[in-house]
Amino acid sequence: MATNNKPTHTLRCGNIKATIWQNVSEKGPFFATTFSRPFKDQSGQWRNGTSFGLNDLEALLTVTREAKEWIAAHVLKR
Repeated sequence: MATNNKPTHTLRCGNIKATIWQNVSEKGPFFATTFSRPFKDQSGQWRNGTSFGLNDLEALLTVTREAKEWIAAHVLKR
């Protein structure tokens, strides 16, 4: 499986980010999605958290739904 260096598409809702990647397998291209919660650490560096608190879950649901719709629309265009 090969992965592009750049994301195909990024969605945001509040503090939550969904990143869509196009990958290639033996069966052809497909999309995968990663979810993160960007934050600054104590030294001021940006990091990506992968755990979500109660206040993050509604935004996580929103970007998940949007990612599903985006992928479905782009798979149909092939």
